[in-house]
Amino acid sequence: MSILTILLAAVLTLPTTGALPKEKKYGKPVTVKETTAISAILKDPTAFHGKTVRVEGVVVEVCAKRGCWIKVGGKDGETITFKVEDGVIVFPMESKGQTAVVQGVVKATVTSVEDQIKQGEHHAEEQGTTFDVSTVKGPKTVIRIDGEGALLR
Repeated sequence: MSILTILLAAVLTLPTTGALPKEKKYGKPVTVKETTAISAILKDPTAFHGKTVRVEGVVVEVCAKRGCWIKVGGKDGETITFKVEDGVIVFPMESKGQTAVVQGVVKATVTSVEDQIKQGEHHAEEQGTTFDVSTVKGPKTVIRIDGEGALLR
């Protein structure tokens, strides 16, 4: 065995330190190049309603029942829900804490008191918590991103 072969074998067996984090793709490819701040969407949702956006942030919450949504937190501490069709994309609970790059269509809808109570109770059931009905004060604009694709790392 030549010295070159021994050196090559030694280099190939070294542990890979500083390797890039693994990236997991969900759904369609993320093709939008410009990132939109979550705070910009929340500040003026009507300006973004119906538009396809790219948002980046940390996954702060995951749907415990079906993995059908994640909440993505921006640098300013604000969050937005990234919702996908049930079963089309399933986010694992381990997604929490990972960096997310998501793409989808912004949807801003007014939700009635009754619908907020139903959604609040459903969410509480999913998360194993309780929902305080007194927190619902009137109709509310709900802003989310209807998901197309995501990258988690």
